[in-house]
Amino acid sequence: MALYKYIRENWKKPKETIRELMRERISEWSRGPTLQRIKRPTRLDRARSLGYRAKKGFVLVRYRIKRGGKTRPRLVSGRRSKNMRRNLVKNKSFQQMAEERTQRKFPNLEVLNSYLVGKDKSHYYYEIILVDPEAPEIKNDKNISWITQKQHRNRVYRGKTGAGRKSRGLRKKGKGVEKARPSKKRNLNRLN
Repeated sequence: MALYKYIRENWKKPKETIRELMRERISEWSRGPTLQRIKRPTRLDRARSLGYRAKKGFVLVRYRIKRGGKTRPRLVSGRRSKNMRRNLVKNKSFQQMAEERTQRKFPNLEVLNSYLVGKDKSHYYYEIILVDPEAPEIKNDKNISWITQKQHRNRVYRGKTGAGRKSRGLRKKGKGVEKARPSKKRNLNRLN
């Protein structure tokens, strides 16, 4: 078996020593800042499968996002049907929200992808892979140079990352998902 397969199996079915190590790490992360730049990925197999390479131009960030339901603000006057439901139903996942907030902090970089590294009772912890489109190492690399093109600017806000595509319903093709493309909103406008 290859190295990455061993790493993946340890993440799926961790031994007791690994569980204790992750508990210590998560307690340390919870005391630290919300957004923290890191040197190397916690899950090497997942990071590399999503496009991370250990070279100049790639930046790794760990983001902590609060778990739980979102509540809509209470209206002071008027009676509306939406006012009765206090829980706000979000169309985005926590992972997509973490990617967007990270993009706001690093406007000169582009979000490539992200993955979950841990969770506790109040937070999720995601590691987000960012790419510098101006770096010469990225421009000269044929596998990642597509991100330097103009149409890929701010791709995270348009749901172009893995988490964004999942929440838009673009993981499937063909029968059963005819209304997912080109987008749910566009399809609704076409029918009305």
